[in-house]
Amino acid sequence: MTIKPLADRVVIKMTEAEETTASGIILAGSAKEKPQVAEVVTVGPGGVVDGKEVKMEVKAGDKVLISKYAGTQVKLPHDDTEYTILRQSDILAIVE
Repeated sequence: MTIKPLADRVVIKMTEAEETTASGIILAGSAKEKPQVAEVVTVGPGGVVDGKEVKMEVKAGDKVLISKYAGTQVKLPHDDTEYTILRQSDILAIVE
């Protein structure tokens, strides 16, 4: 089973949160911030969304910076990986 996003939707996989700070302090699970950098897994076709033409700017494999509370989290039955589906407009930047 695979996820195929529609319209201007993008499927991403979040990167792991840092376990330690820059100074070496180990963070407890509740102290970690939700990561905002993710990897694009797959991209919808774009097209007309809400009466406007949408061209997809991201592609699979891109590292992106997303809005903090964007998207819907999903988990496939056969896969333990958690994915997030969001609109391309919730992506703030491509990280190079």
